[in-house]
Amino acid sequence: MSASDEGNAAAAGYAPHPYVGGRTAALRALAAWRMRWPGAPRVIVVTGNPGSGRSRLVTGFLMMCDRGFRKRLPLGDMDPATVPPDLPPPAAPNPSGRTADQLLWLIADHFGLSADRGAGIFPELAAREEPVTIVVPDVDRAGPVRAADEPARLVRDVLKPLAATETVQLLADVPRELAAELAGALPTGQAQIIDLDAPEWADPQSLVLQAETALDPEAGATELPFTTDPAVRRELAEALARRADGNRLTLQLAVQSLLLQPEGFDPADASLLPGSVGETLDLHARRLGADPQTLRLLLAPLAFAEGDGLPVQLWGPLTQAVAGRDMSQDLADGMLLTAPFVQSFLQPVEQAGDADEGAASGAGTSAGASGGRTLMRLQHPGLAEEIRSGLPDVRDAQTKIAMALLEAVPEQDWSRADPYIRDHLAAHTLDAGLLPQLLTDPGLFAHADPVAMRAAIEAVPLDQLGAPARTYLRTAPLLTRSQVPVGMRAAFLETAFVEDGLAPYAEALHTLSFALPWRTLWSVPLTGVRAVTTGSLPQEGGDGTAPDTDGTRAGADREGPAPASGTAAPRPVAAFTVPEGTPGSRTVPGTDCDVSGGGGTALLVHDLLRPGYVDADPAHMRLPSEEAKASAAFRFSQGADSLRVWTRTGQEVVAALHSDSPLTGADLSPDGVLVVATARGVTARQILAPAPPLTPTVPAQRTGAADSDTSGGLGGGPS
Repeated sequence: MSASDEGNAAAAGYAPHPYVGGRTAALRALAAWRMRWPGAPRVIVVTGNPGSGRSRLVTGFLMMCDRGFRKRLPLGDMDPATVPPDLPPPAAPNPSGRTADQLLWLIADHFGLSADRGAGIFPELAAREEPVTIVVPDVDRAGPVRAADEPARLVRDVLKPLAATETVQLLADVPRELAAELAGALPTGQAQIIDLDAPEWADPQSLVLQAETALDPEAGATELPFTTDPAVRRELAEALARRADGNRLTLQLAVQSLLLQPEGFDPADASLLPGSVGETLDLHARRLGADPQTLRLLLAPLAFAEGDGLPVQLWGPLTQAVAGRDMSQDLADGMLLTAPFVQSFLQPVEQAGDADEGAASGAGTSAGASGGRTLMRLQHPGLAEEIRSGLPDVRDAQTKIAMALLEAVPEQDWSRADPYIRDHLAAHTLDAGLLPQLLTDPGLFAHADPVAMRAAIEAVPLDQLGAPARTYLRTAPLLTRSQVPVGMRAAFLETAFVEDGLAPYAEALHTLSFALPWRTLWSVPLTGVRAVTTGSLPQEGGDGTAPDTDGTRAGADREGPAPASGTAAPRPVAAFTVPEGTPGSRTVPGTDCDVSGGGGTALLVHDLLRPGYVDADPAHMRLPSEEAKASAAFRFSQGADSLRVWTRTGQEVVAALHSDSPLTGADLSPDGVLVVATARGVTARQILAPAPPLTPTVPAQRTGAADSDTSGGLGGGPS
């Protein structure tokens, strides 16, 4: 590009970036980084105070890296040194609301990496022949829970390893307290910190331009005496920029305040121009004849809001809770008072939470015209920081908010609670120091967003967590990975509680509104199980050899005759194939299902319907007959770490099981007891779905892998 093109702006020689409005020095550094100019650093860390314009700078730079946006920008009029080359756009994973692990997997997906663990992603990137370019904006907005300090974890676990990877060219927008940690981990010359508040990067003229544009009626500003006159407008813009001392947020809020409520403002009175975000709040309140503390109290619930924002119907109750007094009149009169600092938007129903009874029916939500709900949030995280810092006791305010949210749950029924309360109550109680006391309700565990709940619990020292919370924390990776709806989360937690000896918590889930697909009967922590088989043992005969009409005896080829009158019904059991020498196991020599390779199979026998091993000779165990298997209501199909139970006569899935470790064996008894072995142990679940009526059907032709029906042998092999 030629610097002498006629289209270039006259005053400075070049037109400013239309979105950034300046920052020429910073844009030149970023463009040199993008084109890998000799001497340019491999890693750039953009930082500054809250409201310094970091996000705007990085967004404007990414516009020039995107081929679609490039066509809409006046690149020919801009300083060529600020324009990056026309290359494929860099990877730009958005960390807002995401955990460090989630961001890392976004990067892996973008580059098509095959690593199955987070730690394996960095070596795979390092092994690439061509370098990769990654831009990570808004690190300060990372994490689903504000108090969990996810930005620090993101820098430690993701950005520092990326920066240390020689094949990675990294640009990150990082809070000041983390910038030195990220850049300081690299050798001299490989990293550069661009501090937008430092004199060499501040660019005060771009702040004047931002103010002048915001005040211009042609750009959408209200026509007022100090906006329609270009000279007055320019003079006011310079005064605002000078008072704001480089802070874009202060200037933005000041202009919004003046345009929304111009009465009482004299552009010639410098005392009415704010020098900080806090002064902007105070000056605006005084011009409207209100107490500045009242404005801060009205905004306090939004300063503590988690996620995308606070549902509008919760704003009033939480304001009164924080204030500790009746704020109804202040709320009614507060529209103009809060307007410059608040934004609202409509959240679609499908994003408002799980489609369970409460969310689907709209319980606890404020529906908009399109069926969504209205959320409120502050204009900028820096404004939230200012409001929180001005409160006398932040922890007390969060305690009041948490208690008010709990009171807003109808009859403590989490299925009827607002999705915001279900998903974010844990975050509020974490900040209040009360989270361990909350983590005793299995209904909340099931209904809450598992990503947010997991992040909150992980922020608490393990020794402060009770047993139910530790069970949730152990199960959380499965809940987040499987992304199952609320009913299946409850089912997974029900099994986890049984596995950890917390049967009352498992039973509590059955008393709630969940239609659980199973009831977990028992679980044993047993490693090394290679297969499981269901069957039965005769209850009479002294040596255990009484005939069993429910099937054939293990190792036998004949069906037993009907038991004599007065004999007890066979006892349902499950047999586990285990390594020889396992305590309590017995070896069955010469069986058809021998999997030991040494002439016998070591087996443990367990009661099928209740906890407890059975002291019996496994050679006397009978397998289900072909007739029993044919009349069974269900069948199952098995994958490496998942399993589905189907109706035998149809294609309906009645239960879907996911495991956090590979399945090593599974069997389904004719009466619907599913026994599953993993590396952690063996668990039995009674399928609760109603059995469909059996009608003669013509089997459909199978087009995929064969289903795993009930096991045909003690070794778990096919029949």
